[in-house]
Parts: sequence; C-alpha cells; structure tokens
Amino acid sequence: MKEDVCEPLCGVTGAVRQDRFTGPLGPLEAGIRAALGEEGFTPGSVRCVTGTMRRLSCWMEQRGVAADGLTPETVAEFVADSSSARTARRGLGALLRLLRSQAVIPPERDSAGDSAAGMLLAQYRDYLAGERGLAAESVRCYLVQGRKLLDELGEPLEESLRKLDAAAVTSFIMRQSRQCKSTWSAKTLVTATRSLLRFLHVKGLITAPLAGAVPAVAGWRLSALPRGLDPGQVEAVLAAPDQESRSGLRDRAILTLLARLGLRGAEAAGLRLADIDWLAGEITVTGKGSVTETMPLPADAGAALAGYLTKSRPRCACTAVFVTVRAPYHQITPSVVRAVMARACEQAGLPRAGAHRLRHSLATGVLRAGAPLSEVGQLLRHRSQLSASVYAKVDYARLALVARPWPLPAGTEAGA
Repeated sequence: MKEDVCEPLCGVTGAVRQDRFTGPLGPLEAGIRAALGEEGFTPGSVRCVTGTMRRLSCWMEQRGVAADGLTPETVAEFVADSSSARTARRGLGALLRLLRSQAVIPPERDSAGDSAAGMLLAQYRDYLAGERGLAAESVRCYLVQGRKLLDELGEPLEESLRKLDAAAVTSFIMRQSRQCKSTWSAKTLVTATRSLLRFLHVKGLITAPLAGAVPAVAGWRLSALPRGLDPGQVEAVLAAPDQESRSGLRDRAILTLLARLGLRGAEAAGLRLADIDWLAGEITVTGKGSVTETMPLPADAGAALAGYLTKSRPRCACTAVFVTVRAPYHQITPSVVRAVMARACEQAGLPRAGAHRLRHSLATGVLRAGAPLSEVGQLLRHRSQLSASVYAKVDYARLALVARPWPLPAGTEAGA
C-alpha cells in the first residue's frame, strides 16, 4: 500500500493536522470555507472539502506546484499518489470548482473543444440556441446525434467535410439506424443529422446541400395508442414518495404537477419561483419554442407545491422552483424528473414508466369524462389540433357511437 503523500507534513497516514495548513492553498482556506457555507454545504461536507484541500496543498508544496499550475493532469497525479483514490476524490470536485470560480486556477478545459470536431460542435451549439432558439434539452440531443457523424469522418476534418457526399450520408444513416432501439430514436437521429448538414452548408464547410440525402424513417403518424396509466395507478404513483423526507416532498410536488397539469418533464424542471401567482391561483409554464402560457393551479397541486416550498426546499440563491436536495443547490434537469417518476413507479410496485405517461393519463381521463378534443389540446398546450387527435382512439364511448355493425354470415343469428 502506498504511503500517504501528506504524512511528512500532516502526521499519520490519512490524517490532517488542524493546526498546520501549509502549501500554496493554505491562504485560501477561509475563503473556501465561506463559499461552501454560502452554497449550503453542511459542516460535515465542509470538513470533507477542506480536508482534501489540506492534503492537496501539502502534496503541491512537496512537488513545488503553484496554485496556477493545478491542471487536470496534476490533479490526476495527486489522486494516483494518494493511498486511497476514493478518499482523495472526496470533495475534490467542489474544491476545484470553487478555485476556478475565484480565478485561483485556470478554467476547466472543454475536452470537446480541444479537437476540430469539438470546436465545430461548439459553433453548432451556439447556432441552435441563439439562431434557432431551441431549448437546452433539444440542443443537447442534437449535439449528441451530430457528434456521431463528425466522429465517423477522418482527419483533417475540413478536408473530410469537403469530400462528404450523398452516398456517405445515406450510408451513415443506414448504419446508425440499425443501433436505434425505437422508431422515435431513429427519427431523432435523422432530424438532428439534417439540421447539422444544413448548418455545415450555411457555414460553407460542405459544398452541396446534403440534408436531402438523409433518408426518411418509416413511421405513420397517429399509428400508436397513447399509453396512459389507470386512475388508480396515477394515485399510487403520487402517494409513493415519502412525505417525511425532503426529497419525498419535492418528488410529490413534481409528480402532482405532471399529473394534474400535464406538464412535460422539461417544463416542470424549468419552473421559476416567479412563475407561481399564489393570489390568483395560477402558474406560468414555458413550453416548446419558449412559448409561455398561464394555467390555473389545482388545489392539490398548489398544496403539494406549498408543502415543498415551506418545509423542504433549501434556502439558496437559485430562482428555480425545484432544486437539488444536496448542496451546491441548483436547478434540477429533465433527467432528474425522469428519475423521480421511475423511482415512484418502483415504490408503487408498478412497471417503470416515463414522466410523459402522466401527461397521457391526464388527456385520456379528461376525454373520457366528456371533454371535446379541442379542450384536450388546450389543456396540453398543443400548437396543432392534429397532435390531440391521437387521443380520439381511446375515447371508446364515442367510438362505439360511430362503429358500424359487423356483418354476419347468412343464416347466423346475432349473439350466437
């Protein structure tokens, strides 16, 4: 076993003497402690981060490394020299983030930006967010799919792009589509690839508009049935989170908004505190295309929100409604919403389901209660009535009114 690199300066292996903080990071301890406190770190977490900071500072002093020389390679060497890599990494991420924010060490390098493909994707990201106005989740998805094409091209990238032709694009889509698990994932690949090819053509990096060379995915609109949950299953999911825990109160509020208002996961994650008008009993939702709409806040959804905000949500500078349970507190992502739904299904003893299933359940329930399709479209904030027409397939009562009797063979009595 390796000896702890701090042993000559800090005492026994793995221990850090509290009366001695040597090295280039020593003068920064008070500032780091204050920053951790402002971010809501618990005293135990603060001790963990500062303990790692002391060990790292001792190691840097031994190796003659200055604060501005703390590069990713240097950090990796520190972890490798430690007797326990797990112990060395505890609190290291938070420490490095704070040191960068205070300009003590150089900014973190974007590994994607170190290559020609990475720099091109960075420009593409700015194009999607700035000129196209896509949501952050859509931008992330387009970048993931776009990288697949660039990764297949040889170096140098600019020369490979100039040689790119329709046959190569079609061949790429055919290979990648075989790895897709569903029609929707294949359609996402096709849509993102077309978008990237249009961007490359506008930038002058490819000589011809190759978006038309991307083959379409065989799929028929409205061919599938919306998969909602039964009312009893919805209530079981809502009751699943533990109301005695901070995370349970947050999860219950998220699920209630999904079930009662039909919010998308990204819409729930993006809610701001200013979006809730408690006096009017309304909530402002920012949906696709950054379109904002005001919706009435149902009583049970409002109660779940109020319980979370007053009993569970930590005090922090973040203006998002839903934040992480542990410090540093920041807005949750759509992936957290999906995880909340998956955890609730598991706790309720149900098969795992996506957050969108609650949206389908709401639409199906409203339609079966007698509401017309136009109201379902308004509730779900569809920009086209065609999007809501798929729910007509689950309105069995009204479908029965227009169903024609099945012709029976001659001489056969009905009900035989």
